[in-house]
Amino acid sequence: MEIMKAVLGLEDGTCVTGEGFGVEGECSGELVFSTQMGGYMEALTDPSYHGQILMFTFPTIGNYGVDRMNFQAPRVWALGCVAREICPGPEVRPALADYFEENGLLGIHGVDTRMLTIKTRVQGTLRAALVVGSNDPGHAVDMAKRVPPISDSDLLPAVSCKEPYHIPGKGKRIAVIDLGMKKNMIVSLRHRDADLHVFPYNCAPDQVLGCRPDALFISNGPGDPVHATDAIRCVKDLAGTLPIFGICMGNQICGLGLGGQTYKMKFGHRGTNQPVRYKDGSIYITTQNHGFAVATDTLPEGASVLYSNVNDGTLEGFEDPYLDITCVQFHPEAHGGPRDTEIPFFDTMFRRLA
Repeated sequence: MEIMKAVLGLEDGTCVTGEGFGVEGECSGELVFSTQMGGYMEALTDPSYHGQILMFTFPTIGNYGVDRMNFQAPRVWALGCVAREICPGPEVRPALADYFEENGLLGIHGVDTRMLTIKTRVQGTLRAALVVGSNDPGHAVDMAKRVPPISDSDLLPAVSCKEPYHIPGKGKRIAVIDLGMKKNMIVSLRHRDADLHVFPYNCAPDQVLGCRPDALFISNGPGDPVHATDAIRCVKDLAGTLPIFGICMGNQICGLGLGGQTYKMKFGHRGTNQPVRYKDGSIYITTQNHGFAVATDTLPEGASVLYSNVNDGTLEGFEDPYLDITCVQFHPEAHGGPRDTEIPFFDTMFRRLA
C-alpha cells in the first residue's frame, strides 16, 4: 500500500513531514496540544476545537478504535489531527485511520510531537497548516502565515444549534445557551431529570425568560468569548433574576457579563490531567479545553475565586452568592477523563434549585 505524504507547516517557518491518514486535502488554523492518554474521539468531536488542528502529546492514539457512543457531537470538529503514531485498532471497532478516510478527515502521524509541544510551550500557540497528499513545505508554511488570529473569527454560528429545542424532563426547568455544547453536558443534566430548553448562541434575554426557567446554564464553545455578545447580554440582564451556571466558555461569558475581562492564554489548558484547587484547599484532577481565561483581578465586587489552577494559578471557576452565579472553567461532565467534579458541580447546582 502506498504511503500518503503529509506536511505540517507553522507560522514561524517550521515544517515537519510525516505520513498522512484520512483523505487528501488541506486545512489551516491554530495548532493546539492535548495531554490526554485516552478519549481521543471525545476530544476530536468536541465543538470547542472548531478552528484548531489538534495534536496529541501521548505517543500512540487509536488503540481502541472509534467509539461512537462517547462522541461529543455527531461529527469531528477539529480541523485536523496530529499524532506521533496511530494504531490499527481492534477488529470489533472501526480503526481511526479508516474512520478518517470514510468521513473525509485530515490527519498526519509519524512526526515529532514532543518537539512541536515544546515549541508551543515556549513560543505560545502557533498558526499552522496541514496538507495531506503533498510534502511541499513552502506551501504549508505560506498557508500557516496567512491564517488569521483566532480572535478575529466568530466561530459560534457554526457550532451552535440553529433553532431552540426542548428535551422534556420532570425536574427543574433549565434554559441552556448552546455555544457548541458537548453531549455529556446534556447527559449530566438529564441524569438529574432536568427539563431542558436549549437556545442558540444569539438568543435574547426575553427568549430565555419566556420558558419560565428555574436557572440559566451556559455551555462551552470555541474561540474568543468576546464574540458571544448575545450570551454576555443575557448574563448582564438576567444576573440576580435567576440562578446562572456556566462551564468552560460559560465561565468566561459569566465573567464578561459581570464586567470582568478575559485574555488569550499562552498555550491554554487541554487534557484530562489538570489539577485545580478548590477554595477549601482540596485538589481535584480535571478535564479541560480552553485557550482563554477570566482575569482574576477583574472579577467584580461580590464575586470570589472558587477554583484556581495548581500549575499556573489561573482562574478555574468563580461564584457570586448574592447574584447566585456559579461557574467553572474545567469540564465536570467529561468523558473520557476524570469525573471527580461531576457530582460536586451538578448535584450542588440542583440542590440549590430545590
